[in-house]
Amino acid sequence: MTRPAPGEPGWRPRLVALDIDGTLLRWVAGLGMSHEEVTPAVHDAVQRVLDAGAHVVLSSGRAPHNMTVVADMLDLHGHGEKLWIVAANGAVVLRYPPAEVVHEVTFDARPAVAAVLREHPEALVAVEERGVGYRVSAPFPDGELGGETIVAAVEEMVAEPVSRVIIRDPAATAEDFVKLAERLGLQGTDYVVGWTAWLDLAPVGVSKASGLEYVAQQLGIDRDEVLSIGDGRNDIEMLEWSGRGVAMGQAVDEVKEVADDVTASVDDDGAALEIGRWFPAPGSGGMDA
Repeated sequence: MTRPAPGEPGWRPRLVALDIDGTLLRWVAGLGMSHEEVTPAVHDAVQRVLDAGAHVVLSSGRAPHNMTVVADMLDLHGHGEKLWIVAANGAVVLRYPPAEVVHEVTFDARPAVAAVLREHPEALVAVEERGVGYRVSAPFPDGELGGETIVAAVEEMVAEPVSRVIIRDPAATAEDFVKLAERLGLQGTDYVVGWTAWLDLAPVGVSKASGLEYVAQQLGIDRDEVLSIGDGRNDIEMLEWSGRGVAMGQAVDEVKEVADDVTASVDDDGAALEIGRWFPAPGSGGMDA
């Protein structure tokens, strides 16, 4: 019997991959941070996925220690199996609880960091300090990095291979960084620009999609059985890779263009609405494609 194609009547995902900031959590207006609060609609929708026996995988640019907090808010670990979490834009995969890194990809970030700092010498640099927070070249704007921050020299921070580097210039714009990355090329390194002048540097070929592919292989799940939802440029590969990739309503156009569909904005619980199409609340009717 032929399986329904993703998004068609009768299809239902076995894995739901969810971005966090701007997808599950609402943005704080004017700041590069989100409210650390999950709405009841989103919480209930995620629980219905788990109750149906499907997997929920958080997939974010956040460091692992900033993702387990969200897993706790969503009560993701109450179904007897350790979670899979894709952190650092796919460079780190962990199981939780307790947090255990099971897959990590690192790279030599020195050439790319040096190239960016030549153009933006005042930019801030951060590298994750596992389980603690971040080592930073100077303090970031309040709320943008979770956990403890430890000031260190850039040369020291990237002396050894790392899984991810954040470069932030509060005096620049996201468009400035998009043009910068295109101009530099950043050979040997992949990159993604955030909502602000925030540049994530990662190993070549590493993205949320590669992290999810690793998880799906461990679970024996095909990409056609994956629903992913996100709002940022770092979600593009994930939305393209998944059987059904859905952009949030407030996403930038380049994210919406690669998505199979667009749901409502995060302020209108768009993630819960999309999940509800495949995992409806009792009394709301059947699955609606």
